[in-house]
Amino acid sequence: MEYNKLVSITGLSGLFELIASKADGGIVRSLEDKTTKFVSSRQHSFSHIESVEIYTTTENVNLATVLTAMKESKEKLPDVNDAKALKAYFKKVYPEMDFERVYPSDMKKMVKWYEQLKKHNIEIKLTEIPDEVEEEVKEPEPAKEEKKKAKPVKKEAKETKAKTEEPKKKPATTKKKKTD
Repeated sequence: MEYNKLVSITGLSGLFELIASKADGGIVRSLEDKTTKFVSSRQHSFSHIESVEIYTTTENVNLATVLTAMKESKEKLPDVNDAKALKAYFKKVYPEMDFERVYPSDMKKMVKWYEQLKKHNIEIKLTEIPDEVEEEVKEPEPAKEEKKKAKPVKKEAKETKAKTEEPKKKPATTKKKKTD
């Protein structure tokens, strides 16, 4: 199981492995009890934990950064039901966290998710984007600008063509009157 395949689903506790996605939802497997089920996207929202960010006093950081700090820390994990203990733990483990915007419920989730990842020996690492993909994305941008420049030229050509041609006259139509 890989870190980049894990999702959090609104209304359901814990983490899930996304097995397959469909237009109206996804097939997921729970990390807790290994049950597989279909979850509708009409009732639930899916969030890849790889894309979750945490508020800090400077710039937001990825969840993986905080989870890695938790892994490297020698501090004992706090009781998830004690908000003060959670806050004290994260002040020691990741002091840059913005505690005004990161709520105790968020900290509770992070501790529970970390416990699940540790239990299942899932390596916490982000998917790296290859350099080739980044270059491909950058190249089309100038092409779009060239197309934008070409459009006004075409409009000018149409305007000059319209000015040089004489307007066409409509043929006269006559209506026949009925006679009795």
